[in-house]
Amino acid sequence: MTARAVMVSDHTDKALGARPEDGQWSWIMRGANFVVAIADVEAGTVLRRDDHPDESMAFLVDVPARVVAGDESVDAAAESLVILPPGTSRIEARGSGTIVRIFSSAASDLVSLASNAAEYNAGAPDVAPLIPWPDPVDGFHLRYYPLTKLLGTPGSDLRVFRSTNLMINFLGQRDAPRDTGALSPHFHTDFEQGSLALRGRYVHHARYPWTKDMAQWREDEHLEVGSPSITVIPNNVIHTSRNVDAPAWLVDVFAPPRLDFSQMPGAVKNADEYPMPAADAVAPPEGSLWAGGA
Repeated sequence: MTARAVMVSDHTDKALGARPEDGQWSWIMRGANFVVAIADVEAGTVLRRDDHPDESMAFLVDVPARVVAGDESVDAAAESLVILPPGTSRIEARGSGTIVRIFSSAASDLVSLASNAAEYNAGAPDVAPLIPWPDPVDGFHLRYYPLTKLLGTPGSDLRVFRSTNLMINFLGQRDAPRDTGALSPHFHTDFEQGSLALRGRYVHHARYPWTKDMAQWREDEHLEVGSPSITVIPNNVIHTSRNVDAPAWLVDVFAPPRLDFSQMPGAVKNADEYPMPAADAVAPPEGSLWAGGA
C-alpha cells in the first residue's frame, strides 16, 4: 500500500484550513484516529461541546480560561492542559490567544469539518484502530495540569499525558535552531503522528517507503511551516523535524495512547490516574525506528 502524503494545515495562512465551528473560526485537521482544532480566541470567546461521546483535551497555549464540565469547573492558567470527560463542556477564554483542542475521531462533526477530511474517505486500514484504554481509576472527571509545575523527565524530551483515547507529548522548548547534525529520523508502523508547532518555524522532513510500483514512489519532502500549525505524518513515513529559528516549541499528538511511551518510567506525568491495558491487549508496533521525538 502506498503511504499517504504528509498533510499540513498552517494557521499562518489565513486562507488555508479555517472552518466555522461553534461560532468560532478554527483550523481543523484530522488523522485516522484524532482531530486537532486550533482557535484564535478573545476574552469572552466560548468553545462548547454538547453530549461529547468520549474524553478530549484542551491546551491553553497562552491564555487563561474558565473550564466547565458537568458540575465541575476550574480557572485554568495559560500554558496548561485540561482533560475533559465525556458529556457537555464549556471553555470561556479570559484573554486573547490560542486554544488547541484535541479529540478522538469519535467527534464525527469535527471529522467532517477537517481540511483534509477527503484524505480519509476510503478509511485508513493500515492504521491500528482506536481502542480506548481502561477507564481512569477515579472515574471520568475534569482534570487540570499546569505545565509550568509539571517538568519534563531529566535528560529526555518527553513530557507526556494520556487519557483513555489520546496522548500528547510536550517536547522541550528550544532556544536555538536545531543542530542539523543531531536529528532523529524515525517511523511508526501502525500509527500516525500529529506534530503541532506552537512557536517558531519548523521544517518537517519526510521520506516515503518504496513499493513494487516505481510509478507510486514519492520524492523526499522538506515542508516548512509556521506557528501555530498542525502536520499529520502518516505511518511508515520516515520523518524528523527541526526548528529553523527560536524560540520554538513542538507538541506531538497520538491516538490511541502509545504503549512504548507508557512503559518508560516517569515519562507519562498522569500515569497513576490512567491504568494501562492488560499485557496481551496491546502489542508494541513492529519494525518501528523510534528516536525519542521529533
